[in-house]
Amino acid sequence: MSHDIRVKICGLRSSADVAAAASAGASYVGFVFFPKSPRNVSFQEAAALAVDVPMGVAKVALVVNADDAFLDGLTAVVPLDMLQLHGSESPARVADVKARYGLPVMKAVGIADASDLAQIDAYAAVADQLLIDAKPPKNADLPGGNGLAFDWTLLAGRKYWTVPWMLAGGLTADNVAEAVRRTGATQVDVSSGVEGSVGVKDAGLIAAFVAAAQA
Repeated sequence: MSHDIRVKICGLRSSADVAAAASAGASYVGFVFFPKSPRNVSFQEAAALAVDVPMGVAKVALVVNADDAFLDGLTAVVPLDMLQLHGSESPARVADVKARYGLPVMKAVGIADASDLAQIDAYAAVADQLLIDAKPPKNADLPGGNGLAFDWTLLAGRKYWTVPWMLAGGLTADNVAEAVRRTGATQVDVSSGVEGSVGVKDAGLIAAFVAAAQA
C-alpha cells in the first residue's frame, strides 16, 4: 500500500491526545460533542484543545442529531474545519447544515448489510465526505465508537462514490491494513481501537495504528 492513507483519530480529550495524533501523522483529529459518549468534551475544552492542533491537521466536530442552537454555540466557540454528522440526519439536513455554517460536512452512514448501501448515494449528493461505519447494535446508546466492524466485502469494488469517504468501525492496528486492502479505502477513522481503556487514548496505540494504516 502507498503512504497516502489519511487517518482520523476521533474522540480526543487531552492535549497529550492531540500531540500523539499529530506526531503519529494523523490527517484529522475528531472531538466528540455527545453527552452519552465517554469521549464527550465541552465546547470550552475543545476550544482549548484546538489551539494545540498543528496547521494542516483538520479539526472535526462529531455531533449527533444536533439542532441549530447547539451548532451555533459550537461553531461560535470552537475553531473547526469540518462537521461530522453522526446521527440520523436526513440528506436535507446535511445540505442545510452545510449551507448554514459554511463548513465541509462529513456524514456518517452505518452499514450492516447490502441493503444499507443504497442510502450512501443520497448522502454523497449533499455531503463533502462520507464516513462508512458499522451500524450500531439495535439498543446501543452510542451511534459509533462501539468497536464493531462490518463485512468489508460489501464495499469491495465500490471505491468510487462521488465524494471522498472514510472507513470506520472496529479498526485496530492489527486489522487496518487488511481493511484497506479489502475495501480500497484511502481514509480510515479510529476511536476505541487506539484506547487503553474506554475513552482513554494510548499514544503507543495511536502511533502503531497510523503506521499500520500507512504501511
